[in-house]
Amino acid sequence: MTFGFTPSAATSMSASSASADSVNRLARMLEPAEWAEAGIPLLRSPREVVSGLHARHRPIPATAVVAVLDHEERLTASASFARRSIAADGWEFRNALLAHLRRVVPHDLRRRTPVRTAVLLYCREGDERWTEEDGAWMWGLRDACTLHGLRCGAYITLTRGGWHVLGEGRGGRRPNSTSQPSALADTSLDHDPVPPRTGGGAAQALRRTAAR
Repeated sequence: MTFGFTPSAATSMSASSASADSVNRLARMLEPAEWAEAGIPLLRSPREVVSGLHARHRPIPATAVVAVLDHEERLTASASFARRSIAADGWEFRNALLAHLRRVVPHDLRRRTPVRTAVLLYCREGDERWTEEDGAWMWGLRDACTLHGLRCGAYITLTRGGWHVLGEGRGGRRPNSTSQPSALADTSLDHDPVPPRTGGGAAQALRRTAAR
């Protein structure tokens, strides 16, 4: 006589659902090679963009800063928020980015071609090497830009070692995730005579990390 255990239908369905979710999450991320082939426009002055966003939002690890630049690479709007404690999923990241973009800048869906570009600065632990979390953010940024009528711009990581533009190989040691922000007057992003739009309009709100 042989004794055995037959898994219940609920157990089988749960395992199958978990496996499908894992596959879906992997599909919602971009590898560095895919990102490099996507035709992402290069930033003319990445250090100035990074320094300006760092001075405004003072990001700490697990903080995302999404910014919209005009055709002359001047800052139009920006917002920062904390990453929720969930598995890295491009769909979740896309929804968070899109929600914050909608709060600070109107969409450009009526234009035939995008004239403004969205870039993403993500402050995290670790080094500059690509991770699956980075891949999910890149997927989310690209999709959010499509849904908001923007060009998908650079994805930049900020770690203890400095900043790094993924897919371009450009980076620097400062600012980094532990350095003190520069004064806004020292960054060329503030040379625009028109004050950038923000969700709350107050300088303090620019520096506050709003958890979703």
